[in-house]
Amino acid sequence: MSLFAAQGRDALRATWREAWRRHRQGLPLEPLQAQIADVLLLHPEYQDFIASEPAVLAEFRPEGGRENPFLHLSLHLALREQLGTDRPAGIRTLHAALTRRCGSQHEAEHRMIEVLATTLWEAQRAAHAPDEQQYLEGLRQL
Repeated sequence: MSLFAAQGRDALRATWREAWRRHRQGLPLEPLQAQIADVLLLHPEYQDFIASEPAVLAEFRPEGGRENPFLHLSLHLALREQLGTDRPAGIRTLHAALTRRCGSQHEAEHRMIEVLATTLWEAQRAAHAPDEQQYLEGLRQL
């Protein structure tokens, strides 16, 4: 079970804010905080928001038309965890090939997290576990 599994929304958001605060102040970071800071460094468009007090309580409803930065950034972390463990098997190879085609690891991640988000949404809607083979097939089509 991951650190995030036992946390509610506000606690999760506070984890992101604390990691970013510590990074900006040059304080030592726990390994997860360093991963969070690495992802935030690639997203300057979210940095001020994550640092703000209102970030913890902000609502991101589909009808509002605002992207949820916490979701976007968390999908990056989830993908990086998959790449680190090569689970589902073969995802690391797919990522390497897509990175070569895109010319950037970050661009490859963005394309891959779109497929991840769709896979998770479909699983949630159908009330079943994500289909790893369908997920990999979606990644192969990128």
